Amino acid sequence: MSQALRRLRVAFISPVFLFPADAGGKIRTGNILRGLKESGRFDITLLSPATAEQQHKLQGELNRQCDRFVGWQPSPPRPRWQRVPDLLSSLPINVAADRTPAALAAVEKLLAAETFDVVVFDFVHAAVLRPAQLKGATVCFTHNVEAEIFERHAKTAASAPLRWLWRSQAAKMRRFEREALATFTRVVAVSERDAKNFAAGGLTTARAIPTGVDLDFFSWQAPADGSPVVVFTGSMDWEANVDGIRFYVEEVWPRVRAQVPNAQLRVVGKNPPAALVQRNVPGVSFTGFVDDVRDHARDAQAFVIPLRVGGGTRIKAFEAMAMGLPVVSTTIGIEGLDVDHGTHFLCADGADELALATLKLLGDGTLRLKLARAARELVESRFGHRVAAEVFGRVLIEAV
Repeated sequence: MSQALRRLRVAFISPVFLFPADAGGKIRTGNILRGLKESGRFDITLLSPATAEQQHKLQGELNRQCDRFVGWQPSPPRPRWQRVPDLLSSLPINVAADRTPAALAAVEKLLAAETFDVVVFDFVHAAVLRPAQLKGATVCFTHNVEAEIFERHAKTAASAPLRWLWRSQAAKMRRFEREALATFTRVVAVSERDAKNFAAGGLTTARAIPTGVDLDFFSWQAPADGSPVVVFTGSMDWEANVDGIRFYVEEVWPRVRAQVPNAQLRVVGKNPPAALVQRNVPGVSFTGFVDDVRDHARDAQAFVIPLRVGGGTRIKAFEAMAMGLPVVSTTIGIEGLDVDHGTHFLCADGADELALATLKLLGDGTLRLKLARAARELVESRFGHRVAAEVFGRVLIEAV
């Protein structure tokens, strides 16, 4: 049978189990996999860490993403003090953490036993699991320019030792990204900006895909009236989110509450740091992990993305826009997304500007509706998950 008539056999290797879909990278990957499978043109084997209980409980969800799932036993999380020796590794600390014996053995076994048309490594970290002898078409799905994130942390760190640590890790990540990505047939970037960043470093194989959101799951409704509610969603064990929320709570929120004393800020995301939660700032609440972010965001008049550090694109922005939530974001928070200030969202940098933009949304129902309608129309026309998966699929075929 010719290649044009049969499904392309894809091995998709992720260093993280994709459920719960509680982080931007996992959400993006899940959307791509569902779109690829729905197209009917790919036979997908997904390989990632997972316990037997996770596989059994989530088999239905896995079936939506792949034709076959192969799991390896996850390594238990290590406390930070046990990870200190990893700082001496030539690898960045988060890459070293993914290079476990179970992961290496599982990848080696699968790729030795079966033949695939193309092997995809999800996140640049996963490149550390690539067998040295692997031949054929390979693709790395990058969700960020990781070195850029580390460099931005170095600029915003509060102390000289932390700045030194982030700079050291940034140098290691810059080297690892450059050397690892050069070995792949194609590299997928999540924005044109990221693709150009890689190209500036000499990489000619990067291809950009749009950020895709599940438009059926994140259905639209008009922005809420009623009590003034501001919402942020995102994993609160990711340092960039912690930094952004700490800045918003300390510098921006007092300005908002001074004008709207009954305003409420709801931070929706797993594992918020105890130091933030225990401050008990008036009007601020932390939900921790939730099964469905929609239940905690639908009543918001403003969806805020106050990030000062980050990379790639923030899928949370398009999820909010798809739902009809008016967005206010820093430049970094909306980076890489093809949206316009004043049409699809409000852009604001610095405490005064963020407070003013938040207050505009809380106080102007007409503005909320205008932004929400334009944003949903944009996301529907260009950023549905099927559109993103179609472009990703073309990159896989190009690689082969």
